Amino acid sequence: MDHYQKQNNHPNHSGQHSAGGVSYTSTDSPGLCAFILTLISYLLIVATFPFSLCLCIKVVQEYERAVIFRLGRLLKGGAKGPGIFFIVPCIDSYRKVDLRTVSFDVPPQEVLTHDSVTVAVDGVIYFSIKDALRVVTAVADYSHSTRLLAATTLRNVLGTRNLAEILSERESISATMQSSLDDATDPWGVKVERVEIKDVRLPVQLQRAMAAEAEAAREARAKVIAAEGEQRASRALKEAAEVINESPAALQDFEHQPAYTLSKDTSAARARQGA
Repeated sequence: MDHYQKQNNHPNHSGQHSAGGVSYTSTDSPGLCAFILTLISYLLIVATFPFSLCLCIKVVQEYERAVIFRLGRLLKGGAKGPGIFFIVPCIDSYRKVDLRTVSFDVPPQEVLTHDSVTVAVDGVIYFSIKDALRVVTAVADYSHSTRLLAATTLRNVLGTRNLAEILSERESISATMQSSLDDATDPWGVKVERVEIKDVRLPVQLQRAMAAEAEAAREARAKVIAAEGEQRASRALKEAAEVINESPAALQDFEHQPAYTLSKDTSAARARQGA
């Protein structure tokens, strides 16, 4: 293990927390060989000036950062950019990191819910890089690692929920997954911004059973509504009978009303024929 790794494991290591995250810089001085190579590189730059500027000057976009390694060690000052930065050919190498938000689909996962129902669930994850240094130094492939972690987290979270909760509480499940993924990817310098559940696919037999249950529930509600209508009609007839019993004159008016209506319709029909 080299001196830099020993310092990383030491509790008094001088890695500093800044707005961009942890500064992974080595505090030991370079060896004699590194000093000689650096000197030779600077002499070559001076000897080939201004043509050497083509190799020394680099540019990164507004949404990019450059992590520079000098002889295998992180260069002090953190990630460079946006704009112009300088490297020393032969001894410096750099890696560009894109800070824009990236989205990817989580493939359908076969999940056994808490109430022993097998469903296939897929989703979409949105994430971005918040610390370019940690993305380069802490994980080999942050994108692939985040994808695998998202699929595992989806199965773990949904395995603790019932089918009814999965179907009705998608926002709560998405928030739980987002918090869990963000905590897990924070050491990598990755920020999980949003998690969405796209689709929940149920087995065909379960779909048929749920459709039959819904149909039975609709028929039961229809019967209840019809029974309530008949109950209201019987109450209205009962109230009408009570009114008629209390007032005989109302009964006579009720009996004469159909005859009056019939004679009125007949007179109107004759008038139309005479015209």
